[in-house]
Amino acid sequence: MSELFDCVIIGAGPAGGAAAYHLAKRGRSVLVLDKHPQPGQASCAGGVSPAIAPWFEFDFSPVISRKVKTVRYTWKYEDPVLVELETAEPMWMVRRDAFDQLLLDQAVEQGATLETGVEVTGIVWDGDRWQIQTNGEPRFGRYLIGADGAKGPVAPWLKLKTPKTRLAATLEVSSPQAESAPIDFAFGQVKNGFIWQFPKADGFSISTSTFLGGENKKLPKVLQEYADTVGLPKGDRQLRESSVALWDGDRPLHSQNALLIGEAAGFVDPLTAEGIRPCLYSGMTAAEAIDKALSGDINALEGYSQTVQETWGADMAWAARLAAALYRFPGIAYKVAIKQPIATQIMLKILCGELRYSNVANRALRRLSGGMMGR
Repeated sequence: MSELFDCVIIGAGPAGGAAAYHLAKRGRSVLVLDKHPQPGQASCAGGVSPAIAPWFEFDFSPVISRKVKTVRYTWKYEDPVLVELETAEPMWMVRRDAFDQLLLDQAVEQGATLETGVEVTGIVWDGDRWQIQTNGEPRFGRYLIGADGAKGPVAPWLKLKTPKTRLAATLEVSSPQAESAPIDFAFGQVKNGFIWQFPKADGFSISTSTFLGGENKKLPKVLQEYADTVGLPKGDRQLRESSVALWDGDRPLHSQNALLIGEAAGFVDPLTAEGIRPCLYSGMTAAEAIDKALSGDINALEGYSQTVQETWGADMAWAARLAAALYRFPGIAYKVAIKQPIATQIMLKILCGELRYSNVANRALRRLSGGMMGR
């Protein structure tokens, strides 16, 4: 029989890597499985809040392509606003393949086992362990973590409700202009959404999605048109489409000796589409819960669902309310809220964990309401 691990993690993205690192660091035996041979460049613009640094005892600087302190907003390519971030540490711009690989390397250094190119085909609870069926030999774990993304099969296998997914698109453009460019947020081109452009050392990562209503199948075309309009090179472009799972309400994230984390559990901000920091948080929190469960705490997994709902979920309810107001009346929202420099500083504090949406949402909603009444 194959080795029995304390925990098997299905999925090697940021959430799975974070969970593996924190469990291995606690001395637990961990196996990470992923169907891809190596971390790929995900459909993700790669903006990361420096607030994640205290969560890990290693240096992220090798995978930070740029640190950016300037943000620009536009409305239908016009009415630009430039804001300098009032923070000691700028926002990090990363390439997801390098970022994910660093997390996995650090987890392995702590003692985790990583197996790539292994496709999981099913899971079976076998008395006191999970049997993970694969395209090869089965693997076994006392506990299981589903970190297999927005449309992964683990949640349905566990009979846990899955978050609704939306189409997202990312365009990678090689350009020397990116070396000194600001972060760009472009409003007015995407109904019920926006475009965000993150500059790296060697090019731009441009992403978009919708946040309300039905899916927009034209998002890839919109990104190409945006890149053309702002004058980015046409030669070296790579377009990716994917699904994004926005947080859409509390739900159980635990089952028999199993947890969901990352986008498999909907850990994406429904206002901004921020995903990396929330996914890392979910992995770290899940690792703590499974460590407690392995030590005999029979309520640890239920505690994970409860903790997530009280910390992340409660605040995302406010984010969803703001999203409903902002994306239904984007022109007014841009004028009375988004383009105001203070809004950027507030959002940065939220991204850095210094503020919660609940601290500012009522005031922001009143401002948006006042703008609509004054039309």
